[in-house]
Amino acid sequence: MSSSGVEELVLVTGMTGAGRSTVAKVLEDLGFFVVDNLPPQLLGDTVELFGQNHVATKLGVVVDARSRQFFSALSGALERLRKEGLRATVIFVEAADEVLVRRQEAARRPHPLRTEGRLLDGFRVEREMLRELRTEADLVIDTTRLNVHQLAARVSAAFDNPDEHPLRATIVSFGFKYGIPVDSDMVADMRFLPNPYWDDSLRPLSGLDPEVSDYVLGQPDALPFLDQYEALLTTLTDGFVRQNKRFLSLAIGCTGGRHRSVAMSEALGERLRAHDVRTLVIHRDLGRE
Repeated sequence: MSSSGVEELVLVTGMTGAGRSTVAKVLEDLGFFVVDNLPPQLLGDTVELFGQNHVATKLGVVVDARSRQFFSALSGALERLRKEGLRATVIFVEAADEVLVRRQEAARRPHPLRTEGRLLDGFRVEREMLRELRTEADLVIDTTRLNVHQLAARVSAAFDNPDEHPLRATIVSFGFKYGIPVDSDMVADMRFLPNPYWDDSLRPLSGLDPEVSDYVLGQPDALPFLDQYEALLTTLTDGFVRQNKRFLSLAIGCTGGRHRSVAMSEALGERLRAHDVRTLVIHRDLGRE
């Protein structure tokens, strides 16, 4: 089998209601030909067909729980395609159960794995079915607290002009009071820095405002932390590139996700970009307070 003609494959999977359709639409906007609900055992034949007929050089495939018993064929098909030299990436989207239930009820659509039990039972079955595939995913995106535009920005940043930047990073600022992002590769805690919240003039502002940014970065421990974290990440990113890991997700937290984590995330993003790491900074909890 030959994949000649197809240069890149992105496989989109994950939980029902987590945003697979949004990811697929973004890929289409980026020039991918997207096939929805393809049985995994047909993946190799589809790539071959597209390659031989020069249908598209970039192929997106959405695989979901409707494939059921065919998931066992997916890992083998991906491995064969990668051995043939095809650049293949797996995106896995997920969200908290209560959020998935709310989205599914709002959409007024049945869950594909729900039988006689509750809707939540269908999600639990689906999560178990996808558990192994999630561990093999190249990029995991938790959409629990992401809106459609933030999700689209993450996908665009990951797949727009991939040859220009061998490694893509996403930095997510967050508040510990709202939970740690579950899709993070690394988590850093900024609560060792003084909190601008206790300064009445800074409290209504955010880490995006120069007054707060200057206050945070002006603390004695702020720049030494950034220097050491930058050095650590430089070592890690070089290793990731050698191991063909193309995506890195960093979470920077403080108490509420409004001041310290936002300012430090922006500063860290600038430093990573200086190392030719294409970096997207998202402030997950900004505006929640």
